[in-house]
Amino acid sequence: MAPLAALQATFLLALLSLRAYGGKALSEPSPLTPESLKVSISSSQQSLHLQWSVHSPTYHQELKMVFQIEISRMTTSNVIWVENYSTTVEWKRVLHWRWDSELPLECATHFVRLRGKVEEAGIPRPRSWSDWSSWEEVDAQKSLGPGSLFVFPKEKLVEEGSNVTICYISRGHENNVSCCLEGAQIHGEQLGPNVSVLTLSNVPFIRKTGTNFFCKVDQTGKNCCKVDQTGTNFCKVDQTDDLKGLVLYVLKVLEEPKGFSCETRDFKTLNCTWDPGTDTDLPEHRSQSYTLSEAFSGETKSCAHKNWCVWPVAVDTQETYNFTLVAENSLRRRGVNALFDLAHRVRPMTPFTMRLKSVSATDATVTWKVRSIRGYFTYLCQVELHGEGKVMQQHNVSMEEDGQYSFSELEPVTEYVVQVRCAAAEHFWKWSEWTGRNFSTLPAAPSEAPDVWRDVKPALGSCNVTLFWKPLSKSQARGEILFHNVLVENLHGPPGSQQLFSIPAPASGTEVALGGCSHRILITANNSVGTSPAAIIVISGDPADKEAEEERVEHTEQGFSMSWKPPPEDVVGYVVDWCERPRDSPCGLQWKHLGPNSTSTVISSGAFRPGVRYNFRIYGISPKRMAYLLERKTGYSQEKAPSDTPQVLVYNLTSHSFTLSWKDYSTDPQPGFICGYYVYLKSKAEQCQPDFQKTVLPDGSVGCRYEINNPEQKTLVVGNLQPESSYEFSVIPYTRAGEGEMGAFTKVTTPDEHSHVLIRVLLPVAACVLLIAILCYVKSQWMKEMCYPDIPDPYKSSVLSLLKPKETAPLTIMDVNDCVPDALEVVKKSEGRKIQFSGTRKSPPETACTRPDYIYLLPTENSPGPGRCICFENLTYNQAAPNSGSCAHVLGPHKAPPSQLGLLTSPENLLKPLEQNYMNTLAEIPPGETTLNYVSQLAFPVSGDKDLLPTKPPEPELAPCCEYRMQMAMPLGLASPSPNESSNCPPTAFLEQDHHG
Repeated sequence: MAPLAALQATFLLALLSLRAYGGKALSEPSPLTPESLKVSISSSQQSLHLQWSVHSPTYHQELKMVFQIEISRMTTSNVIWVENYSTTVEWKRVLHWRWDSELPLECATHFVRLRGKVEEAGIPRPRSWSDWSSWEEVDAQKSLGPGSLFVFPKEKLVEEGSNVTICYISRGHENNVSCCLEGAQIHGEQLGPNVSVLTLSNVPFIRKTGTNFFCKVDQTGKNCCKVDQTGTNFCKVDQTDDLKGLVLYVLKVLEEPKGFSCETRDFKTLNCTWDPGTDTDLPEHRSQSYTLSEAFSGETKSCAHKNWCVWPVAVDTQETYNFTLVAENSLRRRGVNALFDLAHRVRPMTPFTMRLKSVSATDATVTWKVRSIRGYFTYLCQVELHGEGKVMQQHNVSMEEDGQYSFSELEPVTEYVVQVRCAAAEHFWKWSEWTGRNFSTLPAAPSEAPDVWRDVKPALGSCNVTLFWKPLSKSQARGEILFHNVLVENLHGPPGSQQLFSIPAPASGTEVALGGCSHRILITANNSVGTSPAAIIVISGDPADKEAEEERVEHTEQGFSMSWKPPPEDVVGYVVDWCERPRDSPCGLQWKHLGPNSTSTVISSGAFRPGVRYNFRIYGISPKRMAYLLERKTGYSQEKAPSDTPQVLVYNLTSHSFTLSWKDYSTDPQPGFICGYYVYLKSKAEQCQPDFQKTVLPDGSVGCRYEINNPEQKTLVVGNLQPESSYEFSVIPYTRAGEGEMGAFTKVTTPDEHSHVLIRVLLPVAACVLLIAILCYVKSQWMKEMCYPDIPDPYKSSVLSLLKPKETAPLTIMDVNDCVPDALEVVKKSEGRKIQFSGTRKSPPETACTRPDYIYLLPTENSPGPGRCICFENLTYNQAAPNSGSCAHVLGPHKAPPSQLGLLTSPENLLKPLEQNYMNTLAEIPPGETTLNYVSQLAFPVSGDKDLLPTKPPEPELAPCCEYRMQMAMPLGLASPSPNESSNCPPTAFLEQDHHG
């Protein structure tokens, strides 16, 4: 038993020794603890760079280890970051690790430590962490230098929409620091005694040159972020204040390339293209780049452009490609892939050598070529024909190198564009670019007859026909129309009685004069190739349109909508024509052809204008091509108010009424259908007559209005007026669009109430006076003979028969030009009266003389035989002559010897008193002498002033000019007027007749 006990004791002792050794080993430091830890700061990148090493004297092989890194801020207990970093450890190898800080490192003190453990699979368990390294302090504020304010980071590059942390360090007056971002104040949080942190969330992209951020220390307490009108901050920088800031560069978010694809055109190169999206490069930061990698070949190529890249094809060695396109900039990296077979990405080159041949009026052939690739290769080509801005035809053609296609059913004289593009026929990928040519087809004869119409104006025994035709469309004309032929045939005339007129283009009508018979007119259009079919119009022998009542037609948004009753006769069609007749321009006739089954239509035209009246006529076309009128219609596209007012006349003016009339006012040329008239009446009393309504006029005055709703009524009797009152009136027409403009009022005044009685009296009197005047004018000769007879001719007087001249001398009629007075005596001179004779034959001016002047012709002494006193009286010259004393003044005895003819005294006795004063009265003549006295009308031009008379008697041959005054016959024995007889007559001259045998 003793050996067994001894063996147990030995085993227990060995076990205890082994436990003691193991515990000692565990209590010693691990040889894999990190050592030589160094921490550095990168201010530009705002990151911490760590480097350390692991000393392992036992193992010289590589070990896979993991290191746990802790970072604290401000204090070691404030751990802000913990990260495990796995790497391979070699003997005496320096390890590196980088940590990027969101907070600028200058704003706070940081502490760093780490520990490690082995992750190698061959190391037996347990595997535990090594001891922590000592804390490494990182304080960037120690290197700031002098200054009162610092802002970090100094420059920052971020993506749009990201968050940015900024801090400032203020060594004094920290409460007065204002921070601004593009004029907006930013508020921060206190991180330490002199440190504040500001966080900018979702930073926007403002400009490519960067976003401005600044902080300022200011004692004024103003908001330094505000700017004035000039853009200057309210807080100005001076020597005591400080201003710090940074430029924040914001990049657009890098997008993933879109539409990445590669293709070949010649099996020599691959052209890869993509859409890069938004450009993220800034002027100060150009970092956006693209890299193309191919997986099967393992090759990589940097692309010089941002949207395309060229990759060389490995000839006959590679058919499949797997590309990766990577886009990256300073902040982000993105990539896309493309896997394809080269034969499936073939895009042919653009076709070339394109030609046109065999071009006619309706056909054309096009040919082209395509470059050959890889020997035998089939292409699918697409051929398009464009005309008038649209695709007319499209065809597909399979070919190898040469292609051809023929077009048909083309329009003559039309410009076309033919285009061709090609693609791979077996594995379609993309079409090539278009290649094209222009060409024009040749002309052809017109295909359609012209659209024609006529306007017939009947005349006596004939008619004038105006023909109209519309230009053919381009497809109908099939070439330039050079002229129109008009052939007129007399249907009742002999064969061959035709007239041909050629109307050069671009005329669209002509006039033809026709006789009374029916005629057929054929109109054709002609171009350089041929003639169109003929349009036929037949004019009957009685072309006048029958009377048809005119109906009004309304205009809608679609146009003038009208309908008509079909005639009982057969028709082959209808024609609606209308006249666009503005008032100041000629009618432009338009028409529209309709089929035989049509009984309604809508006429629309862009030429319809408001305020213009249009007249429509509907014709039926008989099987013989004759047109006859069915209906008439008229209307306005839009009615307007009347443009002028009527000229109103006033009739039957009385003291209580008057009549207004405007019958000459025409309603046809108005810009709308006249519906009636408004009669406006104004008076000072402002009282309205019956049926008149009081209204306010445009000028603000008060008037009365009467409405006439019948446009044919153009007269109105205005009654119940006051006598001797003034009224003003105006007549204004109106349409459905409103009434016309109110012009000037016309004033009318009612007469006195009794004035009509006076008119009834004056009118008959005036009529009688007018009748008497007419009778007097008709009986003027009779009135003259009764009241004012003609002057008797002295040469034809019967008094001359009393004179008995000498038997030896012939009977001589006295001529006034031969009258030579023997003596001149002034019988009586009226004081105050002077008669001037200036040698002219003028009558003396009128005086108060009531009796005529007398001139007596005295015979000489040798006058034979007894004479008679002859006195001629002309009552025409002196109306006072019939009174007493005109001729037979005093009747006295005749005592003169019968053989002597003379005055009561001798010529000597007469000349003597004439030489004295030339003034004697008739009573001074000796009464004992009697003879024949001839009182003549011959007046000697005696002046009332004796100083003007000659002192010597006039010579016989110098007889003065005489003129007739009065004539009357006096019987013998009549004496001269008595001197006592009161008379106002002017002086009387006695002339002695010198008779020569």
